Amino acid sequence: MTTPPPPPQSPPPQGPPPPSGGVPLSPSDERLYATLAHAGIILFGFIPPLIFWLVGKDRSRFVDDQGKEALNFSILISIGYFVAGLLSFVLIGLLLFPIIGILALVFCIMAAMAANRGEYYRYPFNWRIIK
Repeated sequence: MTTPPPPPQSPPPQGPPPPSGGVPLSPSDERLYATLAHAGIILFGFIPPLIFWLVGKDRSRFVDDQGKEALNFSILISIGYFVAGLLSFVLIGLLLFPIIGILALVFCIMAAMAANRGEYYRYPFNWRIIK
């Protein structure tokens, strides 16, 4: 009686190992993450850029760069709203609230559109706290 031959072994995986964050993102997923990071600022402040940056920073250079850019801008917008809130006691802040809101809306839409095209976007003014 003969023993059956051993099952064939699969060849070792080819190519470089995945980055420390797991499987790299596809180009469409990179664009989606970056677009949502920028557009999410409009409704939810700094939370969407923070989430998308933390999830994608180790899986894509594009998401890392655009997530940091969006997070830094959302922090700047939050600081602007805080200062406008303090200045509302002297009525200047009441003028600043709509100005900050309109600027944030316009720049976030421009950034989301650029990210959706796969382009790196830099806000015209930004305080880059996270590098």
